[in-house]
Amino acid sequence: MLKRSLSGFPWTNWLKWTGMGVLLLGLVSFSWLAAQPTAQQFKQAAPGYRYTFPRDHAAHKEFKTEWWYYTGHLNAADGRTFGYELTFFRSALDPQEAPGRLPWESQWTAQDVYPAHFAISDISNKQFFFADRLNRGKAHLAGAEESVYHVWNELWFAELLGGRHVLRAEDDRYSLHLLLAPQKPPIIHGTHGISQKADCAGCASHYYSLTRLKSEGVLYINGEPVPVLGMSWMDHEFGSNQLAENQVGWDWFSLQLSDETDLMLYLLRLDDGTLDPNSSGTWVAKSGVSHHLERDDYTVTPLGEWKSSKSGATYPMGWRIQVPEKELNLHVIPVFEDQELVTGGSTNITYWEGACRVTGTSGNKTISGQGYVEMTGYAKAFRQRI
Repeated sequence: MLKRSLSGFPWTNWLKWTGMGVLLLGLVSFSWLAAQPTAQQFKQAAPGYRYTFPRDHAAHKEFKTEWWYYTGHLNAADGRTFGYELTFFRSALDPQEAPGRLPWESQWTAQDVYPAHFAISDISNKQFFFADRLNRGKAHLAGAEESVYHVWNELWFAELLGGRHVLRAEDDRYSLHLLLAPQKPPIIHGTHGISQKADCAGCASHYYSLTRLKSEGVLYINGEPVPVLGMSWMDHEFGSNQLAENQVGWDWFSLQLSDETDLMLYLLRLDDGTLDPNSSGTWVAKSGVSHHLERDDYTVTPLGEWKSSKSGATYPMGWRIQVPEKELNLHVIPVFEDQELVTGGSTNITYWEGACRVTGTSGNKTISGQGYVEMTGYAKAFRQRI
């Protein structure tokens, strides 16, 4: 689904560590770039796109924004359970095809900037940790390859190794090293190769998911290695102009159910309190066959709310999800409430991203599951361009 803003970064915080000389260069460069052609000269997500894998796991720099997004549930042998999020973003500063990007070149001249987010939900102890970072795509600080899948931000990275995804993220308290094996083929969301987000022309993205990735590796907690096994979900989305002016945020759900079916839904919220009819979803069968869901094919009813002491935002907390065509009646409950990220070190967006448990029925059968929910625009309306 749509992920964090890739515009409106805290530029001075990002640049000051490089020293005054580079800061001056960065400010002059940014002013020069501001006069360059707008995002309209980037390629727009248009119907008819044909996905090719593994090529489409890699970067698409003809589009303005892109993200690679992993979430999952992990289990330790001693009974402890964890959720995780690891997300890499790319945002272009000016059109990829524009010649003569700057009147001079330097190792700090950037075509793209790369935020990244890393979060751990310690479910057993109801503790939440997150880290974020922002780097420009120069001097080997961060980047994304176009010919093969390899995206990195300092020592954090995601890449392919023999068809499996390798993830690594490290911080002072938590480090995560995972190997992920897809259990289903890539699932294409939307129709005709695009996921439409608003009525305007080009307000869409190319969006696919790997809905089940068997996961194994090591989670380090304060230097202690904890072997883990579990299941992950991966989203990859790229486009140039997705949101409309009257959209203030979204709620996104990724659910892995015990009958080996999967469900992705998103609700785009408008400034008048209603939902955008372009909201949609995808149901995925055990076999990997997918079925597109229009806005009227499902309902999402909040069951409660929670107010953050950090941001003051009030979020829905717990949901009933019904998909009549698939005879699904689900309850989605967060593993604990405080899973909010305040990303002042990167995208400067406050959002809730959390591990959840699922119970309910599918037809006349009891069902369970796990998933992740993302909610944006509750701390303040989401007005950034992506």
